[in-house]
Amino acid sequence: MTISSASAQPDSDIPVSPAKQSLAALTLAAIGVVYGDIGTSPLYTVKEIFAPATGVPLDSHHIVGAISTIFWALMLVVTLKYVILILRADNRGEGGSLALTALAAQTANKNSQLRRWILLIGLFGATLFYGDSIITPAISVLGAMEGLEVATPALKPLVVPITLAILISLFLVQRFGTGAMGKIFGPIVTLWFLMLAVSGVAHIIVQPAILAALNPLEAWQFLNGRGWYVFAAIGAIVLALTGAEALYADMGHFGRKPIQLAWTWLVFPSLALNYMGQGALLLADPAAIANPFYKLFPQTLIWPALIIASLAAIIASQAVISGAYSMTRQAIQLGFLPRMTVHHTSAREAGQIYMPAVNWMLLAGVIAVVLFFGSSSGLAGAYGIAVTVTMATTTCLTFFVVRGRWKLPLPIAIVATVFFLAVDIFLIAGCALKFLDGGWFSLLVAALLFLIMSTWQRGRAIVMHTIHRDGVELEPFLQTLRPAEIQRAARTAIYMVADATTVPQALLHNLKHNQVLHERNLVLTVHFKDDPWVGDDARVHIEELGNTFWRVTLNFGFMDVPDVPRALKLCEQYGLVIPQFQTSYFLSRESIVSTPGSGMAPWRERLFSTMSRNAGGVVEFFRLPDNAVIELGTRIQI
Repeated sequence: MTISSASAQPDSDIPVSPAKQSLAALTLAAIGVVYGDIGTSPLYTVKEIFAPATGVPLDSHHIVGAISTIFWALMLVVTLKYVILILRADNRGEGGSLALTALAAQTANKNSQLRRWILLIGLFGATLFYGDSIITPAISVLGAMEGLEVATPALKPLVVPITLAILISLFLVQRFGTGAMGKIFGPIVTLWFLMLAVSGVAHIIVQPAILAALNPLEAWQFLNGRGWYVFAAIGAIVLALTGAEALYADMGHFGRKPIQLAWTWLVFPSLALNYMGQGALLLADPAAIANPFYKLFPQTLIWPALIIASLAAIIASQAVISGAYSMTRQAIQLGFLPRMTVHHTSAREAGQIYMPAVNWMLLAGVIAVVLFFGSSSGLAGAYGIAVTVTMATTTCLTFFVVRGRWKLPLPIAIVATVFFLAVDIFLIAGCALKFLDGGWFSLLVAALLFLIMSTWQRGRAIVMHTIHRDGVELEPFLQTLRPAEIQRAARTAIYMVADATTVPQALLHNLKHNQVLHERNLVLTVHFKDDPWVGDDARVHIEELGNTFWRVTLNFGFMDVPDVPRALKLCEQYGLVIPQFQTSYFLSRESIVSTPGSGMAPWRERLFSTMSRNAGGVVEFFRLPDNAVIELGTRIQI
């Protein structure tokens, strides 16, 4: 007998639908969380375009051309590609690299080779996010603190120490949650964008010639006139686009409409006005290139501008830190990383989490890059290449969604993909010139994480194959079992296993060593789907096997909180009662033994074994009651 849960009650782990909240409130919140990264780009972008390394002359022709290129890059990459096209590629409302990867993988159907390549592309794109999560806090706060030099040159030696103090404090307070702080993100960042717009307009009025930057021909002439040297300039212009991926990654929190409204009516106009204002300032005073952002303000307003810029930089940093937690949890539940400790910092919002291991690794990375690079200009070399490669992976994955999910004609899907991929490759080529100046850092982080994630995924696949190959088939075993001849324990036993088709090792131990069988026995498997959320109506699948045995499968989405005891309560309506205080959970702790063979390279097997030993506890991850868990060791050779 097979039963599927049909409960219609909502899942408490699923956040409130964006549609149920005020559009205005969601738009304000989106401004605070989604646009902090791209919103702080004016702090350093224009200065880097005219840095000596790019070779761009600081004259009126090139100033107008550079600002025009920024404007049309924002229009083409952010507005057309992300706001109009990619925001439509949602996985049941969720966005981001792993959500898009899961969505694209569904289009592969039974083509396992294609699915494998899709997963590899998406996995590499996801690993690049972590390099961004290290660099963004460092460059944003450093860029803001460099205003101290403009306010009082004597404070220049304090820029790095104050930056480190702010960043360390930010990471230390993560464990307390960001709920209360998040309520003021929107108003502060809105004030930031209004300040960007007003300061830009003040200089545009003085030098209206900068409005020629609205003509796309100015951007074309700028790019065409640079010849091969254009790639050096593009590597700096890309800095204006960093944070574009956040529009898509944070869609699940706010919905498509608020993100589109915020970009169209506030963020894009404010950024455009500020960049043109910096261009107008340089037309009037080329010497302002030392710090064209802070030079927009009169001396009396430097300190207020510095304070607001610092707050905006902290918020931008908070957004990518929180994003790293969410990305890691998704990676764990999709099978790319071992379990880690997850603390939920809000009783109402399932998405507000804190992961100590991720937090301290990010902090170590941020401190290292601040000390190593020392300035926003130094970090600009490391910034950009991860963002552009991530954009390229998003473009590739979107092709499968456009073709497989939206069913658009193949020629249209190919033309659109080739066009945006050509833009992405152009941007990557510009950033590639900065490889030796720091671009290697984010690629090194991504490569190491890709190695770790791919090793874990491959290792788990080998373990599952070994368990299935060496295990005893469950159903034939149960047919030979004689419960009446075995001593019975008046409790319910739940055997949590990865392969529900074989006899759990803990059950064999019970029968062999304890010579006991429980009155009710559940062989339980937890599956994480490619969908972000799974409701209670699809949470539980029950199959009665006979001889007091049931096979139970619990389904969770990669954004769900895997609360096993709560999910098992859904079994009661089908007569399978699982009393909370009369239930024991039997777990098998796997000890991985590396052996010569066709598994993985020996060093990868040792790496997988180390990760397996240090994986977070099953009890905490699945929210099992501490006093009802029995763990038994199992050696598995790979």
